[in-house]
Amino acid sequence: MIRYCKRCVMPETRPDLYIDEEGVCSACRYIEKRVEIDWEKRKEELLNILDRYRSKNGSNYDCIIPVSGGKDSHFQTIKMLEMGMNPLCVTATTCKLSDIGRRNIENLKSLGVDYVEVTTNPIIRRKINKFALTQVGDISWPEHVSIFTVPVRLAVQLNVPLIIWGENPQTEYGGPAAAAENNTLNRRWLEEFGGLLGLRVSDLVGQEEIEHRHLIQCTYPTDEELKREGVTGLFLGYYLPWDGYKNVLIAQAYGFETYYKPVEGALTNYENLDNSHT
Repeated sequence: MIRYCKRCVMPETRPDLYIDEEGVCSACRYIEKRVEIDWEKRKEELLNILDRYRSKNGSNYDCIIPVSGGKDSHFQTIKMLEMGMNPLCVTATTCKLSDIGRRNIENLKSLGVDYVEVTTNPIIRRKINKFALTQVGDISWPEHVSIFTVPVRLAVQLNVPLIIWGENPQTEYGGPAAAAENNTLNRRWLEEFGGLLGLRVSDLVGQEEIEHRHLIQCTYPTDEELKREGVTGLFLGYYLPWDGYKNVLIAQAYGFETYYKPVEGALTNYENLDNSHT
């Protein structure tokens, strides 16, 4: 019999979720601990980090923000602008961007940021989607991987070492305790939690006539490249109290658009708005 968290009713079948002997999941337990966190101190830590990475003469961007146009990437962008940063917002595109997704991306750009959108080869992408669906059950595998690889590749190529990610999923949705305390996103995090689902990029070579040259944007930079540029990826949710619903309200105040009804398969009208599977 499947167990459910007695507070949030999340099932134990969710990957990496642990339900303790009292019937409470690891995500709910982390929420309990938030009241013990000195958020002012963490914000001060964040400001000090931003000052270290801020371009001294304005000749380059201060940070890269991976964005989809959703509520959370609006929140990340708004906060970085409030803190005086000059970000480059980067999108790794979905397989088929929805109309509301495009409008929200345009709205995010109107906040006053430079923006780059990277689209991978659609022919190869369809082949990977088919292969990943049959192998690991994920029809959007290239998207779920490239959202973590494309911004890091640009950070290396443009010499912008600071990347501002959103929440750490291991704190928001449950996961190993050690991962929940992590404030950075690196190669190890990507390989364990970043959507690979046990399917490595190298496994695709030779499948459906896919060659290594087709997988550039899905390939994480080498350790040597990351070390050379000093790339650091921070979870903003470690430094600022993260609340998905409050992020919606803040984003809406800046023009973010929600759906006219709950999204299919969900109870809310503000999640997963950008990708149309048709």
